[in-house]
Amino acid sequence: MTTLMERMREELVRRCFSPTTIWSYLHAVKVFQESIGKPLEDAGPDDIRRHHVQLLEDRKLAKGTVVIHICALRFLYVRVLKRREMKEDLPYPKCRKRLPAVLSKEEVGQLIDSAKNLYHRTLLITLYGTGVRRSELQRLKVCNIDSQRMILRVEDGKGGVDRDLPLSPQLLAALREYWRWMRPKTYLFPGTVNGWRADKPITSKVIWEAVREAALKAGIRKRVSPHTLRHTYATHLLEEGADLRTIQFLLGHADLSHTTVYLHLSQKHLQAAPNLLEQIQVSGTDRLKRSRKLCKPTSA
Repeated sequence: MTTLMERMREELVRRCFSPTTIWSYLHAVKVFQESIGKPLEDAGPDDIRRHHVQLLEDRKLAKGTVVIHICALRFLYVRVLKRREMKEDLPYPKCRKRLPAVLSKEEVGQLIDSAKNLYHRTLLITLYGTGVRRSELQRLKVCNIDSQRMILRVEDGKGGVDRDLPLSPQLLAALREYWRWMRPKTYLFPGTVNGWRADKPITSKVIWEAVREAALKAGIRKRVSPHTLRHTYATHLLEEGADLRTIQFLLGHADLSHTTVYLHLSQKHLQAAPNLLEQIQVSGTDRLKRSRKLCKPTSA
């Protein structure tokens, strides 16, 4: 690692970036250096522009991935090298905002019932019953369960923030049945080492596979991921009458604007909007002509 890269790593650590983000930023800067073939200190706007286009056109990376590369270069040149004018040469690509998929309550039940074993079933119930992120589920510990207060504590969530989540009786019963079988020590969902169960966090791959396999078995045609259960949890809360501020806290959102997307997903709120067409009177269609002209065939 070069001196500049080490400086960047130290600045990321000083700002308490997560290990995953630190690795992603350093990797993105390494890719940029290999692309320009010169010291990072000597890079200019033209080098950045060509690299940006290369990521989008030649490598055809997803726009979300390109955003990570841009964030890494912004951090390098603005925060580390103090070249604030470079920020103008590092625009974020315009991303299409898609509404996330949401499962119905019936589909959630089918998904959970289609889990291949008790381990996967408990994973799915916990994801939907708490709305935790995949990374938060990986780090859940047995000691985070407070059955007396009916609370599940999420430690070191996104942004390094802790939060408490309500623990429903059904989820607690499922966790107790799972604990009697698995007997986890530290981590609630322990991973494996060389095929043997070990007291270490589960990998994200196992969580993805648990969700994907259950969705295929249940015959759910929507694109289902672990985050889909988080979106579903929030949407169902909103439909049951929870306010946005409460949902923001339960999800661990720093900004309320991130939570308002669920207004677009809640069927109850969409149907509550006034139906303007029902408020006007229009005549019937009996008097309208129903003939239509056929297209004139073209000559060969």
